[in-house]
Amino acid sequence: MVTIPASLRQRLDIELGDKLRWEADDEGNLSVEVVKQRYGAFDDFEPVSMGGGGSETHDVAGHDDDPAFWESN
Repeated sequence: MVTIPASLRQRLDIELGDKLRWEADDEGNLSVEVVKQRYGAFDDFEPVSMGGGGSETHDVAGHDDDPAFWESN
């Protein structure tokens, strides 16, 4: 856990939820990349029906036919 001074957070536009990616090279030089948290990244997409009334689970990995992945009721 690190504390980033407010002036630096403002200058780099670091906001709550953003992540920092730390890298060190062989000489010990440290670099930090701000990875922006993109809330609402999919807001422009239309929902796609996956069938049923919405309470079913859907296996996106393709294990629909494998009983090991079925839910037991």
